[in-house]
Parts: sequence; C-alpha cells; structure tokens
Amino acid sequence: MRKIVVAVTGSSGSLYAKLLLDALAQIPDQWNRVGVVTTPNGLLNWTLELGQPFVQAKEFDYYENDDYFAPFASGSAQYDTMIIIPSSMGTLARVSQGISDSLITRAADVMLKENRRLILVPREMPFSLIHLRNMTALAEAGALICPAIPSFYSKPETIRELAGTVVSRVMDLAGFDVDGFRWQES
Repeated sequence: MRKIVVAVTGSSGSLYAKLLLDALAQIPDQWNRVGVVTTPNGLLNWTLELGQPFVQAKEFDYYENDDYFAPFASGSAQYDTMIIIPSSMGTLARVSQGISDSLITRAADVMLKENRRLILVPREMPFSLIHLRNMTALAEAGALICPAIPSFYSKPETIRELAGTVVSRVMDLAGFDVDGFRWQES
C-alpha cells in the first residue's frame, strides 16, 4: 500500500490541491496513509480562492510545517510519493537548492535522496530564467515538474473540470489508477 505526502504551499491554485485531496479521498483502497502539510500562505490562499477555510478530512493525517517529527521527515518511514500542489516558486527554489528549512522542504529532500517520486505542480507565469533553472535542477535530480497548465482535449465546461485536467495528470504521474480523459481513447 502507498504512503503519500501532499503539500499545499502559498502559490495561487488552491483548487488544484482541493481536487487532489478530494480525489485521494475517493480511492482509499489505493493508499495506506496520506500525510498533508500546508504553509500559512497555502491556508490563506485556500480561504481567499475557495471562499472557505481549509478543513481537515478525517481520512488523512495532518502535520504542521515545522514538525520535523512527522514520519515523512525521514526516509525510514518509506513514504513513496510526495506531491507539492500548488508549488510556490519559493518552495520550488528551496527544494532545488537542498534547503530543508521546513517540513515540506525536508520531505522533498528525503524523496530526492531516497530516489522516490517527487511531483511539483508550480502555478506561476511567466517563468523567469531562475524558475526554469530551478525546475531543470529538480528534473535532473529526479523530480517530476507538472506545471498547472490545463488541457482542453476533454472540452471542460467549468473551472473545476478545467483544473481537474491537471489533477488527473498528477494522479497519473503519481501512479494511481483513476478514470480520466485519455487522448484518442475517451
């Protein structure tokens, strides 16, 4: 069974994190544990963008961003996948430089050093040269960069459906068996 970390940072795009957590709650047979950690700005953006405060679902385990006693702060806990959604460029930069100054950046560092799956979902535009170099460094280190760039193949009709195209892709990259639009199959 899978052990997953979901990190929500202060970039715009809280809807992506909400849809991911909702999707994970729908497939409890595909994971054993889901640890969730947020930044203060992640919580602020959640409230601003979604019009409601962040609510902890009973299915998941929650940790403060300064809790280095969280299991996924060590490789010995064997969490296999971490998804940072949305990923601020500040978080992405700290991870790319190996700066473990919070639980999120420490957990990302653990994923890289243990050669486990780390998926970052930056929601920023345009990308500066610094952003691109940081993403390149992470890709070279084994991370997957999945910018929050929705697709239109499935003809989404609502903002949720449009954001769902990104979340579906993230779920695929994380190795979950989920239904979603498949090019030339759907």
